[in-house]
Amino acid sequence: MDHTECISSFRLWPNGAPSSNGVSGPEVDNRLHVLNVTDPELTVYVPKHPCGVAVLACPGGSYLQVWIGTEGHNMAYWYNSIGVTYAVLKYRLPNGHHEVPLSDVHRAMEILHSNRSQLHVGKLGIQGCSAGGHLASTAATHYPTPELHPDFQILFYPVITFGDKYTHPDTRANLLDPHPSGELIARYSNELQVTASTPPAFIAASSDDSLVSAMNSVEYYKALLGHNVPATLLLYPTGGHGWFGNPQFVYQQSWQSALASWLKAFTTKTYPKKQD
Repeated sequence: MDHTECISSFRLWPNGAPSSNGVSGPEVDNRLHVLNVTDPELTVYVPKHPCGVAVLACPGGSYLQVWIGTEGHNMAYWYNSIGVTYAVLKYRLPNGHHEVPLSDVHRAMEILHSNRSQLHVGKLGIQGCSAGGHLASTAATHYPTPELHPDFQILFYPVITFGDKYTHPDTRANLLDPHPSGELIARYSNELQVTASTPPAFIAASSDDSLVSAMNSVEYYKALLGHNVPATLLLYPTGGHGWFGNPQFVYQQSWQSALASWLKAFTTKTYPKKQD
């Protein structure tokens, strides 16, 4: 990787996670996607010429698997080429324990903050595709401490709402339950959780997406604007679902150019420790 200085890996919970997802079977990794994750891991690609921005990527997979190859590692080269530290998260699937994926995201953020000088982490943002977009937007709207507040969020064709009208039913059922309570549906409908302190967002989707309605992106964008949160929404007329990192996607250069320009606002050469 010409633009990569080093690659570091971190086990999230080397002494065991504080909570279990109840998965007992062996992990299944076919390089493109992973099932039965019980030992989550963070892989960090550090660029040769860091700009001070870091992105924590959450691949999608309907909370049933983690598409770590096609929505994770495959974009490390591009991010490093624009000076961004790129961290790919292999997170645990919920298996009926809805708090588990977010706890892995929070732990990954703590690791990145603790190694900010080594990994060139100035501003830290959260990224997600599809169900990973739901996880990323959850991290952007559900944070217990200031250190776990992302500086920005990047969402590709995300699942946002768990309301019946626009949700992706499998994603909702896999995170919560086939018949979740109204309280849980509202808690994880992230367009309802936006506040004035929600971080700025870059959102991209295709209007012909037949798997996850682009209205997820539209409703989230409207909620952000309604709370005066800076947001960019790119809606492409074609492309369907799952095009992140696909060189055949007609609008790949478009979103990459737009995102590279958008990220310049967060560039910093210093890596101060966040204060509570």
